Amino acid sequence: MSAKKKKMKMEEVLGFLVMATMITLVAQVSNLQAVRVLHSRVGVREHTSAPMRVLGDKGTSLINKRILKTECGKMVLQSEINNVSNFRCEFLQVLRSRRTAEVPLSVKPAKPVTNPLYQETPKPTNSEAMESCPKANITNFKKLLKEENHYLITEAGEQGHVPVLILKMKESAHQKRPAIVFLHGSNKCKEWLRPLLEAYASRGYISVAIDSRYHGERAKNLTTYRDALVAAWKHGDTMPFIYDTVWDLIKLADYLTQREDINPTRIGITGESLGGMHAWFAAAADTRYSVTVPIIGVQGFRWEIEHDKWHARVNSIKAVFKAARIDLGKKEIDKVVVEKVWDRIAPGLHGQFDAPYTAPAIAPRPLLILNGAEDPRCPLGGLQTPINNIHDAYKQAKSADNFQLKAQPGIAHEMTSFMVKEASDWFDKFLK
Repeated sequence: MSAKKKKMKMEEVLGFLVMATMITLVAQVSNLQAVRVLHSRVGVREHTSAPMRVLGDKGTSLINKRILKTECGKMVLQSEINNVSNFRCEFLQVLRSRRTAEVPLSVKPAKPVTNPLYQETPKPTNSEAMESCPKANITNFKKLLKEENHYLITEAGEQGHVPVLILKMKESAHQKRPAIVFLHGSNKCKEWLRPLLEAYASRGYISVAIDSRYHGERAKNLTTYRDALVAAWKHGDTMPFIYDTVWDLIKLADYLTQREDINPTRIGITGESLGGMHAWFAAAADTRYSVTVPIIGVQGFRWEIEHDKWHARVNSIKAVFKAARIDLGKKEIDKVVVEKVWDRIAPGLHGQFDAPYTAPAIAPRPLLILNGAEDPRCPLGGLQTPINNIHDAYKQAKSADNFQLKAQPGIAHEMTSFMVKEASDWFDKFLK
């Protein structure tokens, strides 16, 4: 090889090395920025202490001990939040992976819904459990109750318009008040939750409810949600089961924390059944939800598959599993079909985003899990590992009193008056 060719070859190699170095530096800067963004959302501040001497298998070494201060003022080691930060980073990546074009968050006025759509027959009429919620005795309550209806724009497309219903008391004094987000179950809508919204509003809260994806104002007929689940299996471009609504709830937190009448540090979240799952995942992903009460929602999806306890959950949204069975050439729905469906419509649901790994991420913020002891959709056996992990997380945060699980004896998949009262007391304890 001539000297001229050798020089050209060397220049090519040097050019490649320079380019590789630049790419590496850009990636490192991007990762650092991502960590800082996560820390700002988690609500931590960094402190660096003097080097810490650690005795390991190969002797003594020095490491820098990074201490973080959480939003509750608790001091924890960096290692204790690494898993939580990694979960949030990965989960947000999954949420973003199937979004239509992201748009700037905006709010549009909406009108009250006079004839809400329920995707079940017969149409539900009332809930004794919700009607039992403690309510302040206020003269002329209806006249003093203020209602707001909005559309929150979270992304492009029809499903990016989130219908929001807000109830609060008219008050002459301008003060920031605690807020609670309420989430309905499958096939219902935000209007179904009105008894709860009014009860909490009477007690000084700002009550907020939304229609989850493909429900209420975001539905067109009695099969919209079912059809969306089947379409997600067929095309893999949406996540109508849990995840897409969690994206909306993160955007909702953006909006609520900007309102002048809401205390941004006192926003609770709760829901029933599917709404309970939404509350669980939203609080795990976004620390701006400071108090959480999922009702008949928290469950172990992997445990249910391994212990053949998946039938009740599958039957609640059977159409998508039936479609998958046919496409997979199976004679019947089995655990392979169940795994394939979850992997397709909610990636990681029975893996890294299952309850044992996501529910502990709510610590040290107050968390009350309410279930029925005989609930086939949320069997207690599947909660053993998650509960152990949650207890450990709260103990490490020195906030053991901030977590409770209450499983009502003799109750299956049903929100009861007992649960409504327990949720009410929990919010009063930690938000008032």
